[in-house]
Amino acid sequence: MDHIKIHDIKVFVTAPRNINLVVVKVETTEPELYGYGCATFTWRHKAVVTAIEEYLRPMLKGKPVDDIEGIWQSMAGSSYWRNGPVLNNAISGVDEALWDIKGKRAGMPLYSLLGGKCREGIAVYRHADGSSIEEVEECIHGYMDEGYRYIRCHMGTYGGNFDGKIQRIVKPHNAPEGAYFHPRMYMQSVYKLFDRVRRDIGWEVELMHDVHERLSFAETLEFAREMEQYKLFFLEDSLAPEHVEFFKILRHHTILPLAMGELFTNPNEWKAIVQNQWIDYMRVHLSDIGGLTPARKLAHFCEAYGVKTAWHGPNDLSPIGMAVQMHLDLNSHNFGIQEFSGFSKEEQEVFPGCPAIREGYAYVNDKPGIGVCFDEKAAEKYPAVDMDHGWLFSRLPDGTPVRP
Repeated sequence: MDHIKIHDIKVFVTAPRNINLVVVKVETTEPELYGYGCATFTWRHKAVVTAIEEYLRPMLKGKPVDDIEGIWQSMAGSSYWRNGPVLNNAISGVDEALWDIKGKRAGMPLYSLLGGKCREGIAVYRHADGSSIEEVEECIHGYMDEGYRYIRCHMGTYGGNFDGKIQRIVKPHNAPEGAYFHPRMYMQSVYKLFDRVRRDIGWEVELMHDVHERLSFAETLEFAREMEQYKLFFLEDSLAPEHVEFFKILRHHTILPLAMGELFTNPNEWKAIVQNQWIDYMRVHLSDIGGLTPARKLAHFCEAYGVKTAWHGPNDLSPIGMAVQMHLDLNSHNFGIQEFSGFSKEEQEVFPGCPAIREGYAYVNDKPGIGVCFDEKAAEKYPAVDMDHGWLFSRLPDGTPVRP
């Protein structure tokens, strides 16, 4: 057997959607054999690039491309202190690129390499938002017309106070800048939104809502109880990762299906919540836990406890990363739903081979490997941008900072 090795590792940052995406290319000693992976940590992309170029690249040059598990373990322990979104995203870019290479060598699409399909299409959900109930309903109708049957509903984004124009908040003197919101006003606006949506649109569409950690534990208990009447597909991120033990109480307090995990970076964050069956859907962001290698293990771990997957799929995820998740969706018996933020025209130019969407289902192509390419020349047209971090600085009415 030929021992093909890693020849070089390159990193690209491109923003075809005005959102910085980090792509890793692993080149091999075999001419024209290479793979791409997603290492996108939008809010700290420069740190991820440095981690790859200064630390992982010198360490991995000359390693056999087939040894994905061994390489992953070496990368994970290479800085002694483990986990965290910067290192995990750097690892992910290399890990997914190596899986891409393995699929190309085998002449098989990634889902086939993983063991084949459990389903033909991948059910996805979209985000409906607006500054008024009417705008949200218009957005929902638009998605339903396109064939989507699962929709996450918000009004005024997280905390319900988009641009500070929806809620009337009295701030103290010298209040710092931030994304202010009032928890009680947010809760009341969500009740009104879902009441109208169910009355006007009905029950043929599955609805979700993402609290995004905006409520205290006591407020969350009240909120979940009140939202039961709207029969949510799931309630997402109702509590912070630091408070996962509170899910034990929440699980016994509500019949709503619960989803959690997009901020997880460490197995110790998800171990108890899965083993105790405190949630119904695991929502991790694959690159934030280190790529496909640990995600496969997490999917199997969840399956053993009856927890379904619902991988994080925001617009700050490259089409390569989205395709990796969808290959895993096809293979995982315990797949639940896939979050999907669409592909812009510019993204499809930079990333040929994006999964296709038809009637609310996603379909990956059958090309060997991940199936999504990266046009390095086209990517140069969309250089990295300075992004607005304002929404990350959430504050209560008195100015107290809260986690986003």
